Amino acid sequence: MVNEIEAQAAAAVDLKSAQVGWIGTGVMGQSMAGQLIDAGCGLVVYNRSPEKAKPLVDRGAVLAGTPRDVAAQCDIIFTMVGYPSDVRQVILGGGGAVASGATAGDCSVTAGLRPGAVVIDMTTSQPSLAIEIDAAIRAAGGQSLDAPVSGGDIGAKAGTLSIMVGGDRATFDRVLPLLERMGKTIVYQGAAGAGQHTKMVNQTLVAASMIGVCEALLYAQHAGLDVTTVLKSVTSGAANSWTLSNLAPRIIAGDFAPGFYVEHFIKDMRIALDEAARMKIALPGLALVSQLYNAVAAQGHSRSGTQALMHALRSLSGGTRS
Repeated sequence: MVNEIEAQAAAAVDLKSAQVGWIGTGVMGQSMAGQLIDAGCGLVVYNRSPEKAKPLVDRGAVLAGTPRDVAAQCDIIFTMVGYPSDVRQVILGGGGAVASGATAGDCSVTAGLRPGAVVIDMTTSQPSLAIEIDAAIRAAGGQSLDAPVSGGDIGAKAGTLSIMVGGDRATFDRVLPLLERMGKTIVYQGAAGAGQHTKMVNQTLVAASMIGVCEALLYAQHAGLDVTTVLKSVTSGAANSWTLSNLAPRIIAGDFAPGFYVEHFIKDMRIALDEAARMKIALPGLALVSQLYNAVAAQGHSRSGTQALMHALRSLSGGTRS
């Protein structure tokens, strides 16, 4: 039995024969899971609100009743949910993929997880939780990877996400064909938790970029410039960035629909600031942007896209100016 598990772990996934589980079919998860269906994978899906999984079921996915049911049917299980508490629940909680103990994190009783199975959490979550999950899954006879992503809804739909991976290197090599269906840049970062730490670096950069874009657009508007014409100049020079190219046009158009929710970005910044405090480093720029996003949420925009930061800056400047 041990030799069979070792041989399975050494072989790269065959996309056409892979039976894959997917837990969490929201804005990002639905498109990412859809990439695997396009690749020919058999897919078993679970979502807390089953109707949100219907587009995938209509394309051939099988709907499961619990995360445990997903794990019982699959050798590779992806999770893409909202918050660390959700990650803990769907993996370690009662009815979760790994444990069915009386309390979350009690892994004394294994649930649906198959021997040698791999659980890949793609949620942006806490590095410490990724390490805890890795230990629990190893104890249950499986492997885990923390593999948060960057690129938003646009990258998820196009299959061009950046994926940052922590965990066992051999396991990473094995599931790489699946990750390559969802992302263009897939980088192994190190041991369990390293993927989440890398995502905190990413989110710190995004925060700085987002406030820069919003302040620049606000300046252009108050200077009486044609903002669309301004973008033609600044997106062609050293100031260009993904945020400027992709989100600035949305802001100009008044489109604040979510590619990534404000409330989820607030969660990410809180994790990064907590980690910074633990490491005894100061990130005053990130702290400022975090406070501005809290103001955005207080204004009723917690379920808007991250480009809604513009609302807070406009309020500070006396309201909207066209």
